[in-house]
Amino acid sequence: MLFVGARWALEEGARVAGVRLPDVQPVSSAEEVEAPFALLELDIVVPAFRFGRVDASCGKLAVQAVETAARLCLEGSVAGMVTCPIHKEAIHAAGFVDDIGHQEILARLSRTSRTATMLMTPGLRVVHLSTHKSLIEAARFVTRQNVFDKLTLIAETLALWGLPDARIAVAALNPHGGEGGLLGREELDELTPAVAQAQNQGIRATGPWPADSVFNRAIDGEFDVVLALYHDQGHIAIKVHDFHASTTATLGIPFVRTSVDHGTAFDIAGRGIADPTSLVAAVSAADALINGQLARL
Repeated sequence: MLFVGARWALEEGARVAGVRLPDVQPVSSAEEVEAPFALLELDIVVPAFRFGRVDASCGKLAVQAVETAARLCLEGSVAGMVTCPIHKEAIHAAGFVDDIGHQEILARLSRTSRTATMLMTPGLRVVHLSTHKSLIEAARFVTRQNVFDKLTLIAETLALWGLPDARIAVAALNPHGGEGGLLGREELDELTPAVAQAQNQGIRATGPWPADSVFNRAIDGEFDVVLALYHDQGHIAIKVHDFHASTTATLGIPFVRTSVDHGTAFDIAGRGIADPTSLVAAVSAADALINGQLARL
């Protein structure tokens, strides 16, 4: 396993967790890795680091670590990458004002225009039509073309990851699925035509289904994945079902990237009480996706 970042961060993490840091081989390239654990160290000084404080130097280090790992993936030096959370205020303080999160950084580096976030937890997978948009902007993003494009991306990517002909359920935007237009027309004017267009292309999409029941139906095994229409619609379902074991994967980029499904938790940083379950699950998920074994997750 190759770490990209700073040795002092590993040492601080081990210290507060009360564990011994295993031997970590210093390397300058992925080709040099020989030990079970290796570190490609980045030359960024954080002069006044404190747990739980926004620091532009830390933001710069985080973005450079993500960019370095992504370039190793694009070069074919490594098979995939697993990311820890980054703090949005810190990366903005470091001057990365156009990068809201990992997905935007990875899309920029790989020059990819079609991306999506898939959240996974045992028994449930959810892909988001949009993530980092305000609720009103997310609702405006629900168009026939955007939904069709996302359904196409889901079908293509899940097939690469070992799940061909995935059963995709589309969640409704409005309460009760719009009640035939009484509570909103997005289901009639945008979602239903997009699903029909996808079906005509051989994609196993159905819906739109009322959002208050579609996730439970997926948990029961009726669907392989749900297309949620905005950030919290999908995140709440995943985190209520199994918060600690939930992970994310990025669709649309030309390599595997998984991540924990939680933030930086500055309120407990440095106290040694964080739950590592999601990070362990993210490493396992990356291994599964690299080997085309999504079905086992």
